[in-house]
Formats: sequence, structure tokens, C-alpha cells
Amino acid sequence: MRRLLASALISTLLASPALAAPCGNTSSGFDAWKRDFQREAKRAGVRKAGLQALAAAQYARRTISADRNQKSFKYSLEKFMQIRGSATIVAQGRKRKARNPEFYAALERKFGVPAGVLIAIHGMETAFGNYMGDSQVVSAIVTLTYDCRRSDFFRPHALGALKLVDQGAITPATLGAKHGELGHTQFLPGNALQYGVDWDGNGQVDFYNMGDAMASTANYLRQKGWKPGKGYQQGEPNYRVLKEWNAATVYQQSLAIMGRQIDG
Repeated sequence: MRRLLASALISTLLASPALAAPCGNTSSGFDAWKRDFQREAKRAGVRKAGLQALAAAQYARRTISADRNQKSFKYSLEKFMQIRGSATIVAQGRKRKARNPEFYAALERKFGVPAGVLIAIHGMETAFGNYMGDSQVVSAIVTLTYDCRRSDFFRPHALGALKLVDQGAITPATLGAKHGELGHTQFLPGNALQYGVDWDGNGQVDFYNMGDAMASTANYLRQKGWKPGKGYQQGEPNYRVLKEWNAATVYQQSLAIMGRQIDG
């Protein structure tokens, strides 16, 4: 009986997450960790293409460097908006809204989010799609999941990225931001998987298609509690929802200011 109990205990310990390949702060344990994470990915429903993308993922040193040196969110609101080019975003944003008013009106009818907020996000994240990143999404997000600093936060996004590969929405070579965000408005992969909208109806959610990306952004905000017809300035019902997009207070404040200026 004692031997049976000992055997059962050993089996339990071997299966325990505590004995999983540990996170790391250098590249040295990355390959061992990936092999362990592959088992978790399989349990989560990742299929062959996603598993192959995981196996091919490279340790993203530039991503780690960027994660260790995030400074802009520590600036004052005035300095942050200056660095992000808020005046240019507002000026170009007004022109974009004027050129395509029905598109933004259709988004607001469906999701309740006004044009100014969506355009401000688009401008802030990628300069209206002009720069969507130069880092491989899968490698970046897998690296951040391996890294000890914020493993738990990035884990669902790593699984999301692998499932997006399975779906054909991205490939292992797809480029995005250094933290693995993708497309026109820089969705984290787990959010992309959950909130993506096929706006053009072609059967595929493409975050590098502006219509799909903007509709997905509006859907995300709506699902996070956006109240159609209500305001989004400080003290108004939708102001808190802006923080769901980016947790930095200066980012939240900037979106409210620029959105109002774009909407006129």
C-alpha cells in the first residue's frame, strides 16, 4: 500500500506544473521551455500549423530590450501627446473622417463607438497603418511568455497567436510590434482571436485590412462596456473603457482629448 501511495505521489509530482520548464530571463532555457509549452498548447487546442510555428519561434532579443525600456508612459500628458504627434493625428484624422464618413458612421451604428476614438487609436498605434511593426508576431509573443517578468499576462496571447496561425489569419513570418501586437490598431493576439470581426465578409478576419481592424477595435470597446450614445471624456460613462485599450493613464487621457478634437 505504501509503495502504491509513493508511486502515485511521484506520478502527481511529475505531472505538476511546478516541474514545468521554468521561465527565464536569458535565451538559454528557451528551447526547453518551448518543448514544455507545446504540451500546454496541445491541451489548449492548438493544431499542427500552430505547433510548427511554436517550434520555429526564435528568442526575440529586441522584444526583451523594448520591454525593459518602456519610458513614454512615464511622461506628463503634454509631453506624451507631443511625442506621439497628437496635432498631426488630429489633423489627419479629421481628413480621414471627412473622406470616408459612411464607413465610420456604419461602425458607430453597429458598435456605438464614435469615429474620433477609433481614428485616434489608429493614429496612435500605427500612424494610420503606415507602420505596423518589424518584429515577427509569434516569436515576440512566445518570447514574452517565456520571459519571467510577465509570463502569465502573455500566456493567453501566445496561445492566441498559435491559434491564429492555425486559422490562417497570420503566419510565423507575420510582422507586428515588438510586444507581438498586430495589424492597423495593434491587437494582442489573444484579443484578436476573441474580438476579431470580418467586416468585409470575405470569411477571414484580417487585421492588416483596415475595415476588419477598425471593426474589431470597435467591437473590443463595445464588449468591454462601451455605452452607445454616452460620452467618453473624464467623468463620463465611457471614459473608463478607454483604459481597457491601454492601461496607461496618459494614453487614456490622450485618446479622450484627440477623439473629441477629431469628432469636432
